[in-house]
Amino acid sequence: MTTLNRLLATGLMLLAPHTIAQTTYLTADAMLDVENGKLISKPAIIIEDGRITAVGKQGELKQPADVDSVLHLYQETLVPGLMDMHVHLSGDADDNFLASRNYSIPRQTVIAAKNARKTLEAGFTTVRNLGASGYSVIGVMEGINNGDIPGPRIWAAGHSISVTGGHCDDNFSAPEKKAKSGGVADGPWSVREKVRENIKYGANTIKICATGGVFSKGTKVGIQQYTFEELKAAADEAHMRGLVIAAHAHGTSGIKDAIRAGIDSIEHCSFMDDEAIKLAVKHGTYLSCDIYNTEYTLAFGEANGVPEENINKEKQVSKAQRESFRKAVKAGANMVFGSDAAIYPHGDNGKQFSRMVTFGMTPLQAIQAATINSAALMKQTDVGQIKPGYLADIIAVKGNPLENISLLENVSFVMKDGKVYKQR
Repeated sequence: MTTLNRLLATGLMLLAPHTIAQTTYLTADAMLDVENGKLISKPAIIIEDGRITAVGKQGELKQPADVDSVLHLYQETLVPGLMDMHVHLSGDADDNFLASRNYSIPRQTVIAAKNARKTLEAGFTTVRNLGASGYSVIGVMEGINNGDIPGPRIWAAGHSISVTGGHCDDNFSAPEKKAKSGGVADGPWSVREKVRENIKYGANTIKICATGGVFSKGTKVGIQQYTFEELKAAADEAHMRGLVIAAHAHGTSGIKDAIRAGIDSIEHCSFMDDEAIKLAVKHGTYLSCDIYNTEYTLAFGEANGVPEENINKEKQVSKAQRESFRKAVKAGANMVFGSDAAIYPHGDNGKQFSRMVTFGMTPLQAIQAATINSAALMKQTDVGQIKPGYLADIIAVKGNPLENISLLENVSFVMKDGKVYKQR
């Protein structure tokens, strides 16, 4: 063998451990089948190279002879990795509200990387980041995908698209600064251009702000901002490029126009009348209602420097939003889990589950919102369940979450893509 061939062979041997599939045999006391709501006792799972290859019962599905790792989770229940369809990783709720709006893009990127890890360790293996400055979260998404940093699977929207002076524009800066957010676009073709620009720089989902919002300056929370024609342009452009699009929409008319325009999910959904809910059911539109974070804002917002205008708008929205959630659940609308993390601390995402149950869902429905429903919204067929062929995104809690949904606030085990990120 020549020296070159020996070096090549050595190099291949060094690379081999990274190219050969790693096999894990995982067992626990129970496993939740989120599709039919059954709790399966004594499950056994085989995972190869990040995917589930077999699911069975202990004693029937044998441990492979060539297994690389064996994990026995005693007194624990396995649940598919959770999915949060509305987060903002680049912001922290306890930072000063106005000062944080002047953070540099590098600073926001570091914050997003920190919060990505906290979110993953909280059991959320997939998130949708609906708006961030300067493509900061897209950089974090790419870092996670490349294995540089730990974090959940991310769909990142890039800049939220906004009318001039609307929610998602920069309305806090003085006029002479001529500041505006990176997603500002007026008119259907300008909106299409902004969708294209986000995609150019790595966005794999899109967000448009259809109405005013709580945490912006000078916008009325229920007032429509974008016309139907502009919303349809955004939806058509996103769909033509194969992406799912979300609309921030508190107000009734904006919600209805966003649904009619073909937007895939409505965020917040605060002021929904019966017609809006019927439209959502008819069109199969997904609703994402952040019904926990109001408690944090009203308790800590003033101390965190949130202006009185914004706290008053939160008071205006909170009760109506929870009532809209209750009515939508009762009507059988498609519901996903969306927390708006950054309005409250990242890592506390799971606290919303108990509120979803309080305001109308069964524990199973709440878990389905964060698993199979969210996967369906994002058109993903290999996440959200523990089944052969699916990615090995698996968490565990000590007990039965169908009996105590609050267990999901404190997960004891997190696996994403077959790799363990938390175990205690």
